[in-house]
Amino acid sequence: MNIHVLSLFPDMFTGVFGSSILKKAQEKGAVTLAVSDIREFSDNKHKQVDDYPYGGGAGMVLKPEPMFQAVETLTEGRDKKPRIILMCPQGERFTQRKAEELAKEEELIFLCGHYEGYDERIREYLVTDEISIGDFVLTGGELPAMTVIDAVVRLLPGVLGQEDSHIHDSFSTGLLEHPHYTRPADFKGMTVPDVLLSGNHGKIEIWREEESLRRTFERRPDLLEHIELSDRQKAFLEKLKKEKE
Repeated sequence: MNIHVLSLFPDMFTGVFGSSILKKAQEKGAVTLAVSDIREFSDNKHKQVDDYPYGGGAGMVLKPEPMFQAVETLTEGRDKKPRIILMCPQGERFTQRKAEELAKEEELIFLCGHYEGYDERIREYLVTDEISIGDFVLTGGELPAMTVIDAVVRLLPGVLGQEDSHIHDSFSTGLLEHPHYTRPADFKGMTVPDVLLSGNHGKIEIWREEESLRRTFERRPDLLEHIELSDRQKAFLEKLKKEKE
């Protein structure tokens, strides 16, 4: 996968792209990550990329010319237009399902804005996706872009140590992930559940499934409205509901 970010503050990505899983993913050849300064594509001698909004109002708006020129430059000679993603509070709420969808693409371009917003023509005629990471406003699109890129890249083949590591992640199954424990088995009187020490993998899988369901029921019951449960899961859920009464 090739990922290119357009930002007014490209240095913000240096530490993130050069660390942890994103660094390893590049070393393995699973992804290339690049960042360009939007100012490089301005036709203004002062490299101005924003201007006052028509009609008045507070704040400055990102001009269309630099964004269009940047994308045209990056996609020149390409047979297929890549997904062009606008990071924006008004966009579609980012989910694990969206991450899985984007992980199937060969190329992604992220547009990170600042100031009051974007010229609407960027939104209407240039981008393919608008994504928000939550119902709040940040200074710019850089941190949200980092979040989305991290979530996508870890799903690429060969990136994680174990190919199925992400399959049981929270939200991948529709449920929150089950609790995890490691050594020591007894830490200051706080012990690991006996079933995890039993060596009985069948019982362990059932325990994990039930604890995943319990955690989702207690913390994010809204998720249960959107997934199909097995008969065993339905029975356990009914048990949890009775315990709560």
